Amino acid sequence: MKPKSGQALCHVAVASCLCMATVYTGVFESVFVEVGYEHYAEAPVASLPTFLAMPFNSLINLAYVLLGVYWLQRSVSAPGHPSEVQRACYLKDVFAGMALVYGPVQWLWIGLQTHPAAVLDQWFTLPIFAWPVAWCLYLDRGWEPYLLLAIECLSLFSYGLALLHPCGFEVALGLHIAAAMSQALRVHRRYGSNCSGVYLVLGVVSCLGFVILKLCDHQLARWHLFQRLTGHFWSKVCDVLQFHFAFLFLTNLNTCQRLPLEGKMH
Repeated sequence: MKPKSGQALCHVAVASCLCMATVYTGVFESVFVEVGYEHYAEAPVASLPTFLAMPFNSLINLAYVLLGVYWLQRSVSAPGHPSEVQRACYLKDVFAGMALVYGPVQWLWIGLQTHPAAVLDQWFTLPIFAWPVAWCLYLDRGWEPYLLLAIECLSLFSYGLALLHPCGFEVALGLHIAAAMSQALRVHRRYGSNCSGVYLVLGVVSCLGFVILKLCDHQLARWHLFQRLTGHFWSKVCDVLQFHFAFLFLTNLNTCQRLPLEGKMH
């Protein structure tokens, strides 16, 4: 493993452990989350172990892990000084580390159906959407590590909205999605190409699929097509795809654009 990959994965692991420790202290006990198999269109199979009770919704989480491993192995290029390549690799590897962590966390929720696991799944979603915002700002402004840290901390703290209202998480997630899309459009206008435009469109379509298919899980189950491979399953497929297209979009821009001169200074 490359040194920068190890550093990125360490940072993701430390942040993840802090989040888990916070959740299990009971800070978010009052947060409303849907717990129980009745909230899914996929019927549980009693003969299977708990971690495979809903086999399709469980096994799809391996795709996040495979995606994370794939992108950890991928190299990324950047214009200018070799240090910019290291920084681009760090940004990529943090994002890949988030995919590696999110797969098991989501599987934990699907398997256990406990309140803390559900809270963790929701909470971890927010910094994942915030990282493309941070990456876009890096492309625009150069390397400002404290800005990256501030964005991720603000994202994590935004989950506090879930303590204030039953729909607080949905509001926070909507704001994250809007911020990610607006930042992506802005950097695409400045540095993008036809290739990055295709990745951006595919990412937005995948994001819409992620949201709509999840919300319509039970309604879609009326059709035979969605009775085994349910809307929730396909929403996770779209989620993995939007992750992948975000990688393609951001690494493509990393290759094409010129960073601000100030951002190259140590």
